[in-house]
Amino acid sequence: MPSTWPGHTEHLARSDARLAPLVARYGPARPPLQRDRFRALAESILYQQLAGSAAAAISNRVKARYDGRFPDAEQLAGARVADLRACGVSPAKAKYLIGLGKAVHGGEVDFARLARAADEEVIETLTELHGIGRWTAEMFLIFSLGRADVWPVGDYGVRKGVQLLLGQKSLPATSRMQRVAEPWRPYRSAAAWYMWKSLDGAKEPGLR
Repeated sequence: MPSTWPGHTEHLARSDARLAPLVARYGPARPPLQRDRFRALAESILYQQLAGSAAAAISNRVKARYDGRFPDAEQLAGARVADLRACGVSPAKAKYLIGLGKAVHGGEVDFARLARAADEEVIETLTELHGIGRWTAEMFLIFSLGRADVWPVGDYGVRKGVQLLLGQKSLPATSRMQRVAEPWRPYRSAAAWYMWKSLDGAKEPGLR
């Protein structure tokens, strides 16, 4: 199976000796990519602040309501809050999902354009939508668009991985996170993947 970001293993192992054992242990980074852009964002909203199993159960109930398939933008644009509440979606998330459906169905969010846009432009566009913050936009960049150089400094798993890598007693500050990752450019997404992998029992957050 080919690597998502060709060349990253050699670069990361060479640029930072502390990463070399992780690269050797886990091999090339191969994050699962969700090519259904709308579903990637919608499920990222569903999964916010929930345990994976609980979020998956809610997602399955949403799919059951729509004949076993995750609803598309047009379907969510026409949904009622009560429809989603019946599936276990919180009132706030129901509004966010309907808003996302309307934005995509109405052309306010153009995934073809986003696929060609720079990383920061993607983040700016997505964070204008209610319910989507920078972390969600960064996960979209990594796990849906497959961007190679995203460094989610606010992600707990990435911060914890860097803490272990550095042998620190506490989570590193944002400024420290940025400095540590400078030599890892242009493959900081792969470095984040190794940080997640380095945590015992940790799972990639991904976009389901």
